[in-house]
Amino acid sequence: MSVLRAAVAAFVFAFATSAGAAAPAAKSQAPGFYRMTLGSFEITVISDGTVDLPMAEILKDMPRKDIDRLLARSFLGNPIDTSVNTFLVNTGSKLVLIDTGAGSFFGPTLGHLIANLKAAGYTPEQVDEIYITHMHGDHIGGLITDGKATFPNAIVRADQHDVDFWLNPATLEKASKDEKGFVEAAQTAFKPYQDAGKLKPFEGDTELVPGVRSHASHGHTPGHATYIVESGGQRLVLWGDLMHVAAVQFPAPFVTIQFDSDAKAAKAARIKAFAEAAKQGDWIGAAHLPFPGIGHIRAEARGYAYVPANYSGPR
Repeated sequence: MSVLRAAVAAFVFAFATSAGAAAPAAKSQAPGFYRMTLGSFEITVISDGTVDLPMAEILKDMPRKDIDRLLARSFLGNPIDTSVNTFLVNTGSKLVLIDTGAGSFFGPTLGHLIANLKAAGYTPEQVDEIYITHMHGDHIGGLITDGKATFPNAIVRADQHDVDFWLNPATLEKASKDEKGFVEAAQTAFKPYQDAGKLKPFEGDTELVPGVRSHASHGHTPGHATYIVESGGQRLVLWGDLMHVAAVQFPAPFVTIQFDSDAKAAKAARIKAFAEAAKQGDWIGAAHLPFPGIGHIRAEARGYAYVPANYSGPR
């Protein structure tokens, strides 16, 4: 009997110990990077994090009820936890980073580029070139860390129109109260590279390194650029901020956003880019598509449908 009691006591103790030892919630994701090959190039999408944006309030040219309906169809509410993606292109001879995330400009949920870059096996010192789609803070903040160049060996490229607007002292003087923060962020982020002679603007459609060229898509900002990466007969078009909300702007490409400096031009650039990508079957990537933000689109009804990349393991 004493043996039985001892066995029961041991079982109860073991069960109680196990039940009381539940691990706390980790409250973190895996390191934010995703790799794919494009011909002989390796593409690594690197997450800078996510940020809540009140998209239903800042999207334009569509009634609020229709925006809400499209968001609900994708099981989204408002605000939307919005990805900020950057793209690292390893051509074999050059390591090219497209956009740099928000750095310290947007709070603690963003600014994770460098941690995720290192998790992906690279260091900031290895980056040879940085191509900026446009000079809004969530694309340029990662250029600096504590006021110094985060990427000390990199040449930084951006469309001349954005350089002329955002980095012009006169723009800051004329900016409204709401605009000043955007302009100050750009001028702060680029200063170390300007001072070192490492900011090299380009004009319009330009081959920057073999296999990577810029394409003018002005409108969201005066010098907004997309980047076309080609290798082995495959093409990846990196859209920057040509679009922001997949659930709304793919079915309704005419929808613009409050941050567009020229909404008419931004809409025209988006509609053209969508049509070309669907017709040619290009890979597309965008800063604010849900991470990893790479896939294809196809024409559907009066708009388009987004088809995210099929997950592929290492080969």
